[in-house]
Amino acid sequence: MTDFSVSEFEARLIRAQAAMTVEGFDALFLNTEAEFRYFTGFRSLFWQSPTRPWFVIVPQSGELTVVIPSIGTDLMQRMWVNDIRTWPSPRGEDEGVSLLIEALGAFDRIGVPMGEESSLRMSLTDFRAVEASIKGRFTDCSHLIKTLRTMKSEAEIDLHREICRIGSNAFARLPDVANAGDPLVDVFRKFKITLLEEGAEEVPYLVGGAGRGGYHDVISPPGRTPILDGDVVMLDTGSALQGYFCDFDRNFAVGTALPEAQVAHQKLWDVTQAGIESARPGVTCAELFVAMSKILGGTSDIGRIGHGLGMQLTEWPSIAAHDHTELKAGMVMTLEPSLMIDEKRMMVVEENILITDGAPELLTKRVSRDLVVI
Repeated sequence: MTDFSVSEFEARLIRAQAAMTVEGFDALFLNTEAEFRYFTGFRSLFWQSPTRPWFVIVPQSGELTVVIPSIGTDLMQRMWVNDIRTWPSPRGEDEGVSLLIEALGAFDRIGVPMGEESSLRMSLTDFRAVEASIKGRFTDCSHLIKTLRTMKSEAEIDLHREICRIGSNAFARLPDVANAGDPLVDVFRKFKITLLEEGAEEVPYLVGGAGRGGYHDVISPPGRTPILDGDVVMLDTGSALQGYFCDFDRNFAVGTALPEAQVAHQKLWDVTQAGIESARPGVTCAELFVAMSKILGGTSDIGRIGHGLGMQLTEWPSIAAHDHTELKAGMVMTLEPSLMIDEKRMMVVEENILITDGAPELLTKRVSRDLVVI
């Protein structure tokens, strides 16, 4: 029942174990949804409940071990994993701790993601209890995990292509979804339905904004204020297919495109074009940031103007001045510049690309340089 063939997961394990050998890890101890799913194939909305922790142990050689709540046994048995150890969770006095101590007992250097964009999905008390009860030591393996997950397989890339196609088709239907006088919250609701109709399995992320000639921010929930002539409406979707995301937006002018909105949109198109023309293997994210910023100018303080994309809406690396990660063929990235039109109005334009051996492949249908009027 996995989303991929067994050979896909075997290849992931082989890559991980080769990297572990080079970096000196005896095992990896992982318990976030993305890492757990990456190695096991286990995909469930049950992760939205914080009550039960889930664990996978990747040894330097041999098979995976999962330590999971018994409620997940049936689904896990349909995955490719053989060593499944369970307990009846929730059980506050022992949330898998004794099983973890046993499973980790033979290892010395154990990798745990501790760097940027990492998290621990178990109680800190339980983590410390495990750490104090085993002979091995926990060591940061963030770099190894980043390297594995940023390099997409052909099967992963195919899912990105398809969900970006779905998102692009949904945006093409926006004139049927948004009309002057509609409350913004209704536009959001209808667009989410459109994404599902086009083939998205989930729409866990949909944000945006609306305002005359631009919008105030891009993270507020939509309200009941109607969209009016001269407004710019922006919708930014993180839709998913078999657990893989697209992440891009589109801007539309309602009735009339005000001159300042048109100029801003054209400039942002030029910035994304500079990103498309500069994104080549061997170029660092910092260098890509500089190339795009030369066109953008000092009109944004968001911190980054793009990021990695995959099993999560945002992943490593960041297109930012501080990130010197080299682009490599197989990475999926967003180009996401924003600018301030004035002190209160902004605009964002975003595209999704695949880094190849040459020019990047545009996964999203390229937005027009001129702001579309509906």
